[in-house]
Amino acid sequence: MASPISKKKGTSAIMHRQKFEGHTDRIWGVIHLPGGQRIITCSEDGSLRVWNLKSGKQIGDDWRDGDSGVSSIALAPDGKKVVSGSNDGAVRLWDIDTGKVVTKWTGHTEGVESVCWSRDGRRVLSGSWDQTARQWEVESGEILASIETGHERVWAVVYSPDTTLIATGGWDGPRAGAESSIKIWDAKTGELVATLKGHTDAVLCLAWTKDGKTLISGSFDSSIRTWNTTKWKQIAVLDEHTNVVYAIAISPNNRILASASYDTTARLWNLDNGQPIGSPIQHAEQVNCVSFSAGGKQLATGCDDENAYIWDIAAILQEAGLDDLLSDRQAKKSTLHVNATRPPIQVHRSVPQGFFDGVSPSHSSARSYPRSSALPASTFLSRLFHRNPYDVHETSPSSPPDWARNLLKRHKQNGEVIEFQGCKPADVEVPYAKGKRRNASAGERRKRPLPWQNSATSSSRPPKPNATQQSGTATQTQPSLPQPATSNSSTTPAVGDNAAATSSAPSRPDVVLRQAGLWARFWLFIGCLSPEYQDGRH
Repeated sequence: MASPISKKKGTSAIMHRQKFEGHTDRIWGVIHLPGGQRIITCSEDGSLRVWNLKSGKQIGDDWRDGDSGVSSIALAPDGKKVVSGSNDGAVRLWDIDTGKVVTKWTGHTEGVESVCWSRDGRRVLSGSWDQTARQWEVESGEILASIETGHERVWAVVYSPDTTLIATGGWDGPRAGAESSIKIWDAKTGELVATLKGHTDAVLCLAWTKDGKTLISGSFDSSIRTWNTTKWKQIAVLDEHTNVVYAIAISPNNRILASASYDTTARLWNLDNGQPIGSPIQHAEQVNCVSFSAGGKQLATGCDDENAYIWDIAAILQEAGLDDLLSDRQAKKSTLHVNATRPPIQVHRSVPQGFFDGVSPSHSSARSYPRSSALPASTFLSRLFHRNPYDVHETSPSSPPDWARNLLKRHKQNGEVIEFQGCKPADVEVPYAKGKRRNASAGERRKRPLPWQNSATSSSRPPKPNATQQSGTATQTQPSLPQPATSNSSTTPAVGDNAAATSSAPSRPDVVLRQAGLWARFWLFIGCLSPEYQDGRH
């Protein structure tokens, strides 16, 4: 296999990667087959042939069905069939695996110069020198529509990507050299949609970009023209060829155009800016067809010298400094768009933002802080652990503090399960015994005393009436069954030394605590209790 590029005397010459020899007449069509290892060609010699890309050798026998020259071929979307148009006016469907004709459609009265598949593979479009374009249903073989184009000869036909439109091109006059047009037809009704004028000679080839926004044509007038399919206006003229442009093909990524010309060259064009890429690809004789591989890295050409060739597109682009043209522009844009619109990563704090909003101003310290969505941590901690003379108010376990209600109310609105229940918690009447700390509520009854708590320091706490039992010299507290508080009195029971409280005043389990110590304030906060004590010893 020859090297793709060789340099002589300071100039660069592009060399083919593979050559396929065997046809006995000019090659009119070439396409890459699925798998990237084979190509198929059609020729004026009446045959279709399959070739091994690596070795350059023919695979199997010629595909033949009569002696008529084969003018055009197209691969089905499923990659399993090939359709061909012949000089005898027949359209043939071939099975790739067997190399045999599956069906033969007749109806054209002159040679079929162009064939094309619909995207869904259900229809085939053919254009003939009999001035018509016909649509065939693949399954039944019936003619769905026949369009009288008005061209003297139809050279090129192509479906739009969505198969709603058909473009046709050819000779519009009785002889070569007359101004010719491209005509756009409604594929369903066969009605004329638009006529594109600009070429000064017959239109021989057509190709539609995948997005359907641009139609490209090649002509006997040696030019290539691009057309806006929204306004049906000409966009640009590519005029580097010096003779008839016989065939064109668009790369799979829609960024490179290849053209074949009677000036014995094939050319590559940058569809991003309409400029030619590198030097012309030279052949021995006129070039009749071009085809990109599935990845766009190889180009196949067919020539009047009866041979087909493979060219390394990647090497040509690298030499021209345009390697990026092999990438998919739309995929790159899509990736950039996703990255640009992706929301920033959210970092959640251990304490959710706004957790302490709504705390009552009356609970603040004497120093005022501005309101914000989240109070400073230092403010909150100092409020929790620092005793403040302004930080005294009364409350009871059956009536949660306003600041606690407000604090948890926000979480309830956010759908969280944490919330204050409006009902009173069950109070427990606990007898008082000297040296034992009394409990303030049923919730605290279950807590173990902390190791650093001393019974001597808590002996002066007020006892609970009604439930003291003594055995011998030891005083033991027995909690009574839970009972709801029934007293409306605000009087605090008297403190006894070592005897049971016998006051007739109703009991009040609500305990008002003032000036709690550091750890007491912390644990009471955890238990959602009011951090105040009443005895003034802390």
